[in-house]
Amino acid sequence: MSTQAELIELYTADLKEKCGVAEPDVELLTKVTKGLGPSIYNNDASKVSGSDQGELDLVKNNFLIKKLGLKDSPELDTAINSVLEKYGKSNKNKYRAVVYYLLTKHFKKESVYNK
Repeated sequence: MSTQAELIELYTADLKEKCGVAEPDVELLTKVTKGLGPSIYNNDASKVSGSDQGELDLVKNNFLIKKLGLKDSPELDTAINSVLEKYGKSNKNKYRAVVYYLLTKHFKKESVYNK
């Protein structure tokens, strides 16, 4: 099993190589990763399936609305699709921590993790 530090290194590499983020905010990424708890160690739960509408609804309802405090709107779905597109639709391993990090940055909600 990977350690949290190893997973953060993996997520950082994905942000740089697959998402084109030149300088990822590793401190924010670490906070997002810690916020996911033990799910990061579960092969299925640690990833987001971009083709599963139920999964996308979970991202929207549990993360964007409940965690980040955003109001439900079509903009949320657009942002999720934009992030998944940036990560690469053909990329099978879209890590939840990376997707949540990108969404946090997209909506400028870093302050949620500074509490």
